Amino acid sequence: QVRLSMDENVFNYIDYSVHEHIMDMSLSRVFWHSQLEGHNNECSLSLPVDRQRSSTNQQRSGLASTAEIIFDNELCTSFLDYASSHHLTLFQLGLSIFYVFLFKLCHGETDLCIGSINANRYRNELQNLIGMFVSTLPYRLEIDSHWSFDELIQHVRERCLSILEHSHYPLQHILGDNRLNQSDVSFLETMFDFINVSKDVEHLSLSDANLEQMSLEQSGEVSKFDFSLTFVYNPLSDNKRLSCSFVCSHDLFEKSTISKAAQRFQYIFEQLFQTQSSKLPVMNVSLSITKVCLILPDEAEEVELVVFHRLKNIVKKAPASFTQARIWLDQRIRFDPDKPQVAIYNMPFVYRPQAGHTLSIKQLRHALHLIVNKHSSLHTSLHFNIQRNLLMQRVIIHEDKDSNMFSIIETTYETDEQLNEILHDEKRNPHLFNLAQGLVFRCHTIYYKQISSNHLLSDKDLLIFNFHHALFDFPSMKVFLHDLNQA
Repeated sequence: QVRLSMDENVFNYIDYSVHEHIMDMSLSRVFWHSQLEGHNNECSLSLPVDRQRSSTNQQRSGLASTAEIIFDNELCTSFLDYASSHHLTLFQLGLSIFYVFLFKLCHGETDLCIGSINANRYRNELQNLIGMFVSTLPYRLEIDSHWSFDELIQHVRERCLSILEHSHYPLQHILGDNRLNQSDVSFLETMFDFINVSKDVEHLSLSDANLEQMSLEQSGEVSKFDFSLTFVYNPLSDNKRLSCSFVCSHDLFEKSTISKAAQRFQYIFEQLFQTQSSKLPVMNVSLSITKVCLILPDEAEEVELVVFHRLKNIVKKAPASFTQARIWLDQRIRFDPDKPQVAIYNMPFVYRPQAGHTLSIKQLRHALHLIVNKHSSLHTSLHFNIQRNLLMQRVIIHEDKDSNMFSIIETTYETDEQLNEILHDEKRNPHLFNLAQGLVFRCHTIYYKQISSNHLLSDKDLLIFNFHHALFDFPSMKVFLHDLNQA
């Protein structure tokens, strides 16, 4: 049996406390001032809160909204292998993932400053002492959205190593040097920690009796912070080697909100550390972190159904899109109909047959009818509903109109000057389209000297497809040409 030493000359916690008060911390003061310089320490992260904390009552209930994630052994192994191959501590890798998660969750915020726990046993003499050494420190990372995950982890690693050199500098000093009050500092409300469970803590042998640690139920969690994430790595566990828990203030977050946030975090984790059995598309960690997806697969499926599929209950009339409304309003504001004006939303595309080739106008007309019938946006009107104070769009069906859904115009030219005038008119004439009637597409055939009697375009003739920008954009032209080739 080993006897414990009671030598009074052994360095004790109280000695550490005295030493802490007299040691020179001037270099650390400069370091921490530089770390927070330029950061808005009172501005909180744009987290998806359900409730705002009262500005008059800062009291906390302590109630927590929690969620736990248990990573399977394959993911755990992938995580450990990545840390090993990139010379990272598990803390550094876990923190890197949390930064990516916050970057995506907070809509691309790049100046991220959170709090984290540091062991603060920075000297050998402190390793075997009982006492309160841990310190809460700000971990600030100014992210470049073009960074890949591989690049980001190197920045996190460097930041963690530099902080380690100055981890003994008390939080009170950091706040005081920057004239901050603890109650107003946002980085103290978002916390990260990584716990490595050692064999000595997990199992205990006492007087020949073996004891094992029991975990408390999460329902008993108390929320000390607004938003916190804690990883736990337990190499001795069979089915829970790597896990993490969100413990967040119920004053701000519903349980369902934190559960959804945890699902998003797990999805990001799975994208970064994919395994062979994973059904996720391959995530290249050398690509920008903006490529990491926060939208869950079932949500993406739902969006696809709503946005890209024609649903039976969608009528022919609906509010205009925000882009359509912007263009329509801009056109109304910019131009006075009683004064000469120049169109800025005409989109003409000019073509001519190659030498030796001809194009049948009859076949062209037929193909265009097929395309316009297929794409309802090419026969959709825009009108302002005064009662609803809303710009509306309405699909014009053939029975609604006496004329065709688009027009084919034929003209001739003899000189380059005449041709340039025609081209200029297609680009600048504001009266070519009528949004209220759904006339948003036209085809203009321009013959050299005279209109062809056999209705064929030759290599001296021109063809203009012209669209109004409120219903058509440049990528749409690729679709239009593809369908024209198939018609």
